[in-house]
Formats: sequence, structure tokens, C-alpha cells
Amino acid sequence: METERKAFIDAMRSVASSVTVVTTDGTAGRYGATVSAFCSVSADPPTILVCLNEGSRITQHVIANRKLNINVLPQNADHIAQRFAGAHDHEINDRFDNIPLNTDDVPSIRGATVLSCEIDQIIPSGSHQIVIGKVKSVAKANNHPLTYYDGAYHQVTPLAVAAN
Repeated sequence: METERKAFIDAMRSVASSVTVVTTDGTAGRYGATVSAFCSVSADPPTILVCLNEGSRITQHVIANRKLNINVLPQNADHIAQRFAGAHDHEINDRFDNIPLNTDDVPSIRGATVLSCEIDQIIPSGSHQIVIGKVKSVAKANNHPLTYYDGAYHQVTPLAVAAN
């Protein structure tokens, strides 16, 4: 029996995840979007995957540009997550406006942990494209990540370790 869509979405809301912004630049132009499905695939070679909605602009740009950055946002960057999720698209022309960036080959968000990737494979699955990227470089930030859980942003708080 197929799982109901609502039950699946409710269950997935109970899974906490780091908040990531995918950025890309190249022949199709610069673009960025907040995404919820990102994870590592392999350390040998370093590989990640990100799931992008087939009909979204970020998917079209990433596929055409063949490269992307995964920006794992720091905990104080919920405003950046909102911006790249499209919350301010009616007010601004460019999601990158006034966002602190490193502008190498592909823009990256300052303060974020950044994985710079070249696309290795694109696999269609349901309403999404699974984009598998070979990690070409990493810039690790020393910040706690912003997390998303049950429809809201959260900060990571370590559990207290009990003394023996």
C-alpha cells in the first residue's frame, strides 16, 4: 500500500536537517535557492547529493551550469535561508543583493561551510532531480549550523555530558 502524501510530509517534518543554500553560476547565469534535501554520498571520492524540484529555476540553472556550491548556513543566518527560499522575491530583483559573498567561480555565502561541486550524475525521481556532485573543494566554517525542524528554524544545542 502506498504511503499517503500527508503522512509522509508529517513524518519528514520530524526529521531535523541542516539548512543549505545551493548556489550556481555559469552560462545559465547566477542563481541560488534554499533546499531541504542534501546529504553526503561517499568519502571515496568525496560526493554529495542534493534533491531539486524538477520545475524550479535552481534546477534549470544547476543542470545548465554543471556546477554548484552547497552552503550549509550558520545558525544566525535564518534571514539568508528565507531570502533564498523566495520570501522576499516580490521586494528584490536579485536574491544575492546585500548577502555577504565570496565570489569565486560560483558564489558562496560567507560564514557558511561550503562544498564546491561539479555535477557527476542527474537522476530523475518523482517530482525531483537527484543531483550527484563530486566535491572539488571544501571551506569549513567554525559555526554551529542552522537547522530546520517541524516547520521552523532551530539552533543546535549540545547535550550536557553527565560527570561519572
